[in-house]
Amino acid sequence: MKKLINRKSIIIASVAVLIAISTIVSINVFNSVGPVTGLLNTVSKPLRALASKITGTFESIYASIYKHDELLANYEAALMRIADLQEAHRESIIIAEENAQLRAALGFAERHRGYDHTGAIVIGRNSSNWSSSFEIDRGYSNSDIQRGNAVVTEFGMLIGQVSEVSALSSIVVTVLDTTFSAGAFIGDGDGRATVKGDFTLMRSGLLMLDHFDADLIIRPGDSVVTSGYGGVFPVGLVVGEVGEVFRHSTGIGRYATVKPMRDIFTISYVFVITGFEGADQENSEGQ
Repeated sequence: MKKLINRKSIIIASVAVLIAISTIVSINVFNSVGPVTGLLNTVSKPLRALASKITGTFESIYASIYKHDELLANYEAALMRIADLQEAHRESIIIAEENAQLRAALGFAERHRGYDHTGAIVIGRNSSNWSSSFEIDRGYSNSDIQRGNAVVTEFGMLIGQVSEVSALSSIVVTVLDTTFSAGAFIGDGDGRATVKGDFTLMRSGLLMLDHFDADLIIRPGDSVVTSGYGGVFPVGLVVGEVGEVFRHSTGIGRYATVKPMRDIFTISYVFVITGFEGADQENSEGQ
């Protein structure tokens, strides 16, 4: 169909051109618009109009094609520019994260001069309802990490303990995990207790504070820090703050909930304390 239309258009245009030529010749030969010329003008007028219209249509189509190619070229150039900007944005994010990690490492070293430590990136988290842990990118072949090492934030807040060490990574159980337990001081350090993970409280992001004296005054908001007893954790690592105080279901003794000072599930960079003063100390009173 397209070929037929094109052929018809060519024929009409050709006839119009021939008539136009004849008209010009007639004018030049007879030096006037004679009857032949007038007749040709009359006959050729609609054909010339059609030819002009067809020519205008072709010019419009050509202009549209040219404009389309120009727009396509601009679109492809814009896509390339967007890709370049996205790559630059990704690189800037990586650089910003690396700078943040370096600042954190320098800040930690400045605040905790008595610790041997290594920085680590969180590379995975478990999604189990039965435990709370995450994986870091340091193991025995690329660090001095050992099982039992404390894992803290850059401000020295205790968030977990190394439970498994492989060549290039390690598993850290968080303070919410039921396997976690540490000796603790409450408030100004007058009261001693045990802070530990509890299965029921873990689902609410809380720990349990237990085994403290019956007459000890405990208030919501009191800080809970590691006591250092047993040499497993350094003294003074912040675990969290007291939430509510309850009496055990047996009616004997009390316990309190503890809220960690840091959202464990959003942290991405941690420090593993691989050595500290008093780490080899043994104490029969527990952690």
